[in-house]
Amino acid sequence: MGRIHRHDDGSEHVHDEVDDHFHTDDGEHSGTRGDHSGYGTATERIEILERIFDENDRCAAANRAALELNGTCAINLMSSPGAGKTTLLAAMLRALPQDIRIGVVEGDIETSIDADRLSGLGAVVELINTGNGFGGECHLDAPMVRSALTHLPLDRLDLVLIENVGNLVCPAEFDVGEHARAMIFSITEGEDKPLKYPVMFRSADVVFINKIDLLPHLDFDMSLFQDNLCAVNPAVPALEVSSRTGTGVDECCAWLMARLAMVRATPASMA
Repeated sequence: MGRIHRHDDGSEHVHDEVDDHFHTDDGEHSGTRGDHSGYGTATERIEILERIFDENDRCAAANRAALELNGTCAINLMSSPGAGKTTLLAAMLRALPQDIRIGVVEGDIETSIDADRLSGLGAVVELINTGNGFGGECHLDAPMVRSALTHLPLDRLDLVLIENVGNLVCPAEFDVGEHARAMIFSITEGEDKPLKYPVMFRSADVVFINKIDLLPHLDFDMSLFQDNLCAVNPAVPALEVSSRTGTGVDECCAWLMARLAMVRATPASMA
């Protein structure tokens, strides 16, 4: 069976060949490695996944409605593992105005390591371990987030920051009820990532370019990265930030506050 891919318009299709051109050990090209047409369950699995997407979208809409009823803005934070998502989140929690009431939904496959790092920073933190009852999923979906939101005091929160599971593929394909998506990219990942993972970068409403304090020590071409990002998402703002030094953290917080203002200014039925 090929991998299900979801388009921006909500339609899905199966990639029967994951990689049309791969190199064999002798250097020759082959187009057969990704051919999964021999699996007899392909049709049934497509139907099941379509029902899963439908259920997820209904739950996401309900999550968003619950948030908007309380004037609460939710931001989905997505990145690869090790991009510095938790460290940047901690820096933003310290830098955001003290009168902004914040909840965090912390998603990880296992452990409370990241949730523990965020404790004591003024936010209400709710942990989701996807390995505990969710099958070890590599992303958060709307029902998982709903399970966390029911434990958060939404009527007393302004922002809910959802730290998704570290993954550059699956989180981009699941609406969890957020109002916007922030993608955290580390310069240690290389300039080619927007081209290799276009769905993730295309789904982002902002890209935080993290770890810029490492620029003097890396062979990273910022202009090339910006060109590649523009090729897949021409309008997305890209903010340079260093979680370690604090450079750019205020600009990231300003973006969050602007999104909060947008939700507050929009009637709940339209936000």
